[in-house]
Amino acid sequence: MISYEYPLSERVRTLLRFEDLYERVEYFLAKSDALEHHSALVSIFEILEVASRADLKSDLLQELERQKHVLESLRENPDISEAALDDILWKINQAASKLFQASGKAGQELRENEWLMGIKQRTGIPGGVCEFDLPSYHFWLQQNSDQRRHDLNQWLSPFVPIREAIVIVLRLLRESGKSTTLVAHQGMYQQMMAGRVTQMLRILLSRNYQCVPEISANKYALNIRFTTNEGGQRPKTAETDVEFDLTFCNL
Repeated sequence: MISYEYPLSERVRTLLRFEDLYERVEYFLAKSDALEHHSALVSIFEILEVASRADLKSDLLQELERQKHVLESLRENPDISEAALDDILWKINQAASKLFQASGKAGQELRENEWLMGIKQRTGIPGGVCEFDLPSYHFWLQQNSDQRRHDLNQWLSPFVPIREAIVIVLRLLRESGKSTTLVAHQGMYQQMMAGRVTQMLRILLSRNYQCVPEISANKYALNIRFTTNEGGQRPKTAETDVEFDLTFCNL
């Protein structure tokens, strides 16, 4: 199955972008080649841009606090595991504490590093980080992989509290909905929202289907169009029925 997620709010869109970038950094960081570490650094620069939202930290703190109160209210529910509840509440408290202790704007240390900001500026230019443009960066890339990895981890560290908070919030969001199996007749599916409030849609689709979902949604209606792209031509609506699982996620 392939999972497709579609955010319906700017806040969730930001969280998903941050998650995607952080996973990319972790992947390249675990490698040893200089080009892979270059990719890791470029992704850190992208994280810096996403994290520059002034309200991201406060939004996460408020959401963690809200979820803490919601989960605390479930203590008397016989269907809820006390051990599992204690575990998630402990993780929420830990994440909120680290996020609160992180002073200032996330990544401010990187913004004050003239050398890094010089590299960041050049990455926006095609071929802008060639060795003749940035000899000091070329020198850094020639250091041993352990030294580069140490530096990358240091530059990534300001974003760790945000990462831990986002992991919890997205986990709760993804687990908030109940999946329903539906069929898109001849590749098209429409559903009236009828006042339903949701922050993210999740679609699970079998890999056997050679199509992808195009989603548009507002407070009135949800439209899903499954499209195929054969031979690089313009995508067209699938001509067969497509079975998929749909989940409305909302905190």
